Amino acid sequence: MALKASGHLTKMDVKLDDTVSYRLPLDDKRVALNGLIGEHISIEHLGDIHCVHCGRRSKKSFSQGYCYPCFIKLPQCDTCIMSPEKCHFHQGTCRDPEWGEKYCFTDHFVYLANSSGVKVGITRGDQLPTRWIDQGATQGLPIFRVQTRYQAGLIEDCLREHVADKTHWQRMLKGNAEPVDLPAIRDELMAKSESGLEFLEQEFGLQALQRLYNETTTEINFPVHEFPEKVKSFNLDKQPLVEGVLKGIKGQYLIFDTGVINIRKYTAYNVQFSVN
Repeated sequence: MALKASGHLTKMDVKLDDTVSYRLPLDDKRVALNGLIGEHISIEHLGDIHCVHCGRRSKKSFSQGYCYPCFIKLPQCDTCIMSPEKCHFHQGTCRDPEWGEKYCFTDHFVYLANSSGVKVGITRGDQLPTRWIDQGATQGLPIFRVQTRYQAGLIEDCLREHVADKTHWQRMLKGNAEPVDLPAIRDELMAKSESGLEFLEQEFGLQALQRLYNETTTEINFPVHEFPEKVKSFNLDKQPLVEGVLKGIKGQYLIFDTGVINIRKYTAYNVQFSVN
């Protein structure tokens, strides 16, 4: 098979099937990837980075695809996006209150996911199971539904005293985590965090913070034919040409016989994708 396509990268499109389906966006083109496992593939950075918001050419990408001026002024690049418990909307200092009302004052989920082990996380209501797939989780379970991102961040902050809130990406790429009983872990976490959760429920009301006890665990299978024994990560800034035999796809990583590359990290990079 021979194929060439070029354009700017964004994170891979995913679809939850029996095995996750992946497509690689290159501007307005989409390259189906699952059928390319076993093929020799190359990704070459052509030298250009263009901001995903304003289109300005940039020497460096900030916050996954933004130029520096956009990085320091846009609400989606503010510190509260990574740390929602630090939301400052109520202080009147939101970078763009209209944006905040649209994206932060909407239903969010607090969830448990099993990626490199069990972790707690949050996401908007329309981002499940995409969020779990992007993290390379083989299991996911929503445990709270709340009305705002800030509330989700406060619950996450309460729970992470007893459970991790980060994915160890190298461990995630070396194989699938052992299956666990996420509902049982949910119940244990809620019991350990009861005083903190009750304080938040008193502050915001039971209708705002809904505990979810009837959700089922989502099982996720990734198209990986062979996991690497050692995880070597490619860097397009230092090595503009990445190539090798595609062995699998997990999270937002392409796994080659020569190393791995995090596609999301290189959002806004102009590349040429080739199948030889």
